[in-house]
Amino acid sequence: MAGPYHYEPIAVLIKDPATGHTTGGLWARCNYDWLFIELLFVPEHFRGQRIGARLVRSAEQWALGRACVGVWLDTYAFQAPAFYQSLGYEIFGHLPNYPRGFGRYFLRKVFAASA
Repeated sequence: MAGPYHYEPIAVLIKDPATGHTTGGLWARCNYDWLFIELLFVPEHFRGQRIGARLVRSAEQWALGRACVGVWLDTYAFQAPAFYQSLGYEIFGHLPNYPRGFGRYFLRKVFAASA
């Protein structure tokens, strides 16, 4: 009933310059014209250099190139809601006490062409 699923995975990787090994990155999947960011990991020694923001922007460009409606993701209160909000994401859902004492946030960014 919903039409084609259009599943397509994406990985934007961080490679260690010395070894060439993958040390982090962004993993996502496109379904029903939305990109879902499943995981974003930046190694501690690379943090504070805007690498996370570059990974997210790269995934957004990938999604725009496939005419996606937008991007969505989830994160925890103790992780990165403010980081994603600084990139233009808005909270559209909150699950309190997941885990107990914290919360899980669901954020989205709708592309202007789709609004």
